[in-house]
Amino acid sequence: MLYLIFLVIFANLHHALSARLQFPGDAGARIQLPKRSSLTTEDGTFDHVKAVKHTIKIVNKYRHNLLNFQQNFGFPPGFVSLPPLVVLPGEQLEKRQKESLTDEEDDVEWAGNIKIGTPPKTFLIDFDTGSADLWIPSSACSQCASSKGKYDASASSTGAKKNESFEIRYADGSNATGPVYTDTVTVGGVKATGQYFGAVTSESSNFAQDPIDGVLGLAFPSISRLRQSPFFVTASAQRSVKDDVFAFKLASNGSELYLGGTDTSLYEGAIEYHNVSSTVGYWIIGGASAEVDGKSAVSGFQTIIDSGTSIMYGPPAAVQAFYKAIPNSKLFDKANGFYTFPCRTPPQVAFNWGGKSWAINEANFNFGETEKGSGECVGTLAGQDLGLGNNTWLLGDSFMKNVYSVFSFSKNAVGFATLK
Repeated sequence: MLYLIFLVIFANLHHALSARLQFPGDAGARIQLPKRSSLTTEDGTFDHVKAVKHTIKIVNKYRHNLLNFQQNFGFPPGFVSLPPLVVLPGEQLEKRQKESLTDEEDDVEWAGNIKIGTPPKTFLIDFDTGSADLWIPSSACSQCASSKGKYDASASSTGAKKNESFEIRYADGSNATGPVYTDTVTVGGVKATGQYFGAVTSESSNFAQDPIDGVLGLAFPSISRLRQSPFFVTASAQRSVKDDVFAFKLASNGSELYLGGTDTSLYEGAIEYHNVSSTVGYWIIGGASAEVDGKSAVSGFQTIIDSGTSIMYGPPAAVQAFYKAIPNSKLFDKANGFYTFPCRTPPQVAFNWGGKSWAINEANFNFGETEKGSGECVGTLAGQDLGLGNNTWLLGDSFMKNVYSVFSFSKNAVGFATLK
């Protein structure tokens, strides 16, 4: 009940702000996302080790999101079970103004520069619609890589330390904690003053190898570990954008995050909107069906649209049913839910929410051969329990790279449009 009250107040506030504001011309902010590692190696084979690491990261992210919601509101409606914390199995896995986003790790992270503080310091950040907090390394982080951007509150005239702490858990089982600050945060010219964020004082060795400095969450406040408004919600409430809408184009080239509306130069036709179907805090829409070669293989499920994952995930039993519709498909990795299909006869895959069927092109459904010359390609949809029940799928950039994706707080909806 508390969350429903919050949601109503939040929606009314943003509707009122949008109605009152008048912005001249193109008032949004474009953050370019230039391409940089993929789950496909240079020789066209599936990078199994990296994919398992990525899966563990996503399982743990959703575990912590559920814990955050529980911290803020109690167990979410329809809560099934909290998945156990997953750790890497040791050394065996060690084998409307515009700005760019970089595909760090080749389609694994979508990153761009943000500025924090006065004077501003630049950080390379992963923009994640599947989480709701901003965090970066602290200047007190002795374990952080020297190449990382680090936040020093003493160097910012607008920085303020709060009597709180922030914690994240890495895939190797280690914790990272640090103090909470408020400061001015600017993304592509869009400014939020007094924005809450965590500044971690330690990093795992795995994250130290990651080119990004931190993460900026774009989901709803209800899954915020900080119990504060995420950056875009703050910026919208402070009238820094015309519309409380943001949108993504994700691709090998020309990728972009657009804040404050949509970039009409990147898509054509109308945007097909679908209402958010849950109060848990994700960009989740219902009534979905997964199609194979023009026919429905699985239907009637929920889908979370998450820019923070490259792999698409569904409940293991549902994903098994999906691949049964693909001739000669096989279970490749039972523990992590990966399947293969014959490379010579790739399936035509699409998702539908009661309107248009949004197709995934062959390249975006293929992580490459299991090994060179095997003729068996690994699909980008895997079966995995994320603690979200047996009716919720997670669609990451393997889907989002095929559409223009729009996230609207005012409509409380996710929309898709055809890329130009």
